[in-house]
Amino acid sequence: MELLPVYGEHKRAVSSVSFAPPSTSNGSVATCASASADGTVKIWTVDTSIGRLDTADIKSSTPLTARSHLQGHTRGINDVCWSPTAEYLATASDDKSLRLYDASKGETFVEFKGHQNFVFCCKFNPQSNLLVSGSYDETVKLFDVRCGECVMTLPAHSDPVTGVDFSPDGTCIVSGSYDGLIRVWDTATGECLKTIYAEGNPAVGNVLFAPNGRYVLAGTLDSKLRLWDVTGRVGAEGENATNESGQRT
Repeated sequence: MELLPVYGEHKRAVSSVSFAPPSTSNGSVATCASASADGTVKIWTVDTSIGRLDTADIKSSTPLTARSHLQGHTRGINDVCWSPTAEYLATASDDKSLRLYDASKGETFVEFKGHQNFVFCCKFNPQSNLLVSGSYDETVKLFDVRCGECVMTLPAHSDPVTGVDFSPDGTCIVSGSYDGLIRVWDTATGECLKTIYAEGNPAVGNVLFAPNGRYVLAGTLDSKLRLWDVTGRVGAEGENATNESGQRT
């Protein structure tokens, strides 16, 4: 593992970082975004060809200059994500809103409102026309990126929603929560297709669809990672899967 001799800074804690999609990279030059409790997002251009840094000489590293400095939120930002084309950035904030930014101009396009508490996570669908969010108000919301309106609210959980993701084809959404449940939803209808929980019902910190759409990876607060096959029967080390009628799947 090599440490590059560059770094970037915010005025308060950095809460989320994200690289732009690989298709937008130019050789050894990569673009990344960082979100902070200071209420801003910064976009950085990183040249990975500059060589490594001797960890004994950490003071010789060079500060980066942010390419863009995105503002607008009135409280800290919890999450930042890129659209698949890297044209847009979306942010989720403690000010109960989300924002859509033009990544090249650094301007706010749309402000998404409707959550009643801190917004913790967000993710674009593969087509970049929908944005899903999870909040401390225990709901999952689906927004139309073009107009900024909420098109669906899912009364998803009984505790804060800590992670959301779209399946690779965009037909399903997965959500995870401190209530210990992982739920898979039909994007078009809002129907809950599957509810998953691990033995002991540990709180869920994050969830992610695998690139093939068959598996969901979850990180839980009992210090474990779990991988579920969400297309069929699930069960390992005592994990369980139930549908909405309470039956085993």
